[in-house]
Amino acid sequence: MGTAYNPAAWSGFFTAEVGASAGLAGLIFVAVSINLAQIVKLKQLVSRSAKALLSLMGVLFSSSLCLIPDLNRLVLGYELTALGAVIWAGTTFWQYGAARKNPYVGAKEKVFHFVLTELASLPFIVGGLSLVWGWGGGLYWLAAGTVFSLANALFDAWVLLIEIQR
Repeated sequence: MGTAYNPAAWSGFFTAEVGASAGLAGLIFVAVSINLAQIVKLKQLVSRSAKALLSLMGVLFSSSLCLIPDLNRLVLGYELTALGAVIWAGTTFWQYGAARKNPYVGAKEKVFHFVLTELASLPFIVGGLSLVWGWGGGLYWLAAGTVFSLANALFDAWVLLIEIQR
C-alpha cells in the first residue's frame, strides 16, 4: 500500500490537525461564551455554533484515530466511515437549522454554506471507505475534508465573533 493508505506516513499532518482543530474549537467556545445572550436568542446561531463545533470534532477525532500506532487499515477505515457518517448527519442537520427561516442569510449564502458543509463532511466517509477498499485515494480524502472543515468552522467563527455584533 502506498502513502495514501499508510497513516504513519501522515503523522505530521494529523498531529498538526489535532492541534489546529482543538485550538479552533476553543475559539468557538470563547465566541459562544462572549456572545451567549445574543446567540441563544436566535435558533439559527445556536445551530451554527453546533455545526462549527461538530465540524472541528470531525477533524479532531479522525486525526486522533489516524495517530493510533499500528491500527489495522480496515479497522481505521471502518472507524472513519462511521465517524464520517455521524459528522455528516450532524453537520447537515445543524446547517439546515442555521439556514432555515434565517432572515440574515441570502439564498446564495445558504447554498454556499450547504455546499461547504457537505464538502467538509463527506470526504471523511469516502476516505474511510477508500481505506477499507484499498483504492480510491485513501487518506487524501481526509486531507480534503480537513481543509473544508476548517474553512467551514472559520466562517462560522467569524459570524459568532464579529458579524453578530452588527
